[in-house]
Amino acid sequence: MAKSYYDILGVKKNATDSDLKSAYRSLAKKYHPDLNPGDEAAATKFKEAAEAYDVLSDPKKRATYDRGGNPFGGAGGAGGQGGFGGFDFGGFSGGSFSGGGFRFEDLFGGMFGGGRQSMAEVGADIKLAVTLTFEEAAFGVTKPINFQRTEACASCKGTGAKDGTALSTCGTCNGSGEVRMAQNTVFGQAITRRVCNACSGKGKIIKETCPTCNGRAIVRKTATINMPFPAGTEPNQILAVQGEGDKPKGGGNAGNLVFVVTVMPHKHLKRKGVDLFVDLPITFTQAALGDKVFVPSLKGKIIFDIPSSTQTGQTFRLKEQGIQTPKKKGDLIITVEVEMPKNLSSSQQKLLKELHSSLKLDQYEKAREHSRK
Repeated sequence: MAKSYYDILGVKKNATDSDLKSAYRSLAKKYHPDLNPGDEAAATKFKEAAEAYDVLSDPKKRATYDRGGNPFGGAGGAGGQGGFGGFDFGGFSGGSFSGGGFRFEDLFGGMFGGGRQSMAEVGADIKLAVTLTFEEAAFGVTKPINFQRTEACASCKGTGAKDGTALSTCGTCNGSGEVRMAQNTVFGQAITRRVCNACSGKGKIIKETCPTCNGRAIVRKTATINMPFPAGTEPNQILAVQGEGDKPKGGGNAGNLVFVVTVMPHKHLKRKGVDLFVDLPITFTQAALGDKVFVPSLKGKIIFDIPSSTQTGQTFRLKEQGIQTPKKKGDLIITVEVEMPKNLSSSQQKLLKELHSSLKLDQYEKAREHSRK
């Protein structure tokens, strides 16, 4: 026993119009001949699904079918057994069925057709390199940026024709913007639609070109944008402004303006995310006795208390002295480097020897541990 139309679409007998349409869309996409060239099994399944949808989506045909009658009338159909004898595929044109009671393009919006472009052109993106100082990237800055981009020609209003009016109807497509070609297929005659090459799908031919843009419909102009770079902008970060790139012909959507950021190095500071790092050289007496020292930061020099007995390589973290953003607050991490004096005088050497003699090994943690190994 052949499958019923409900089984073919995979729906229940109380399926709504929405259920039928959804089921058919799925099957048609899966088995459409354009997506399965040379696959006879797929073509058969596509034909079955199309006939099932044609019957069940028509209230009168569905009622007749549910009663066990022939939904197509006469002797062609299979009377509820899904025999596919009464459905005419002769009108399949790659964009619509004309003989099945519904339009294929109503379901898919012409996705299998070759007619005019349904989507507007999109202009090209413009990529610009911009350099920020360390402070500009940290605190944020707004900078005026000049750049070149294509825009619609004002003289011809983006038509490419002189004064925007020197246009005539295309004789190849009669102004439709598309041409049709008939081709025989396994379903019958297919009508293929293609963009008209003579007018590029516009339906109009330029009689006299615009002298400003030489018929190109677009011109290159200098534009300026006040570009905000947020606090905490990272090196090599990419920032994009939508719709500020090249404008395409025909009034489509503009491309994007894309910035690739370079950040200049700081004399003393380095960064990792929102944290700042600085190497701080101090004398061995400052390390031993402790002292107040100046530390470079984004806010200028700040005073920091070096505790006594500070070791080289020791780190200190100053909270919220790093990069501040609306979401995060970074710290300043100080790494101490203890520097030993050079060119000691004889009196200085004498004093150091006296100090050395007064110090005990237990006062040197690492040296004491090393001597025990």
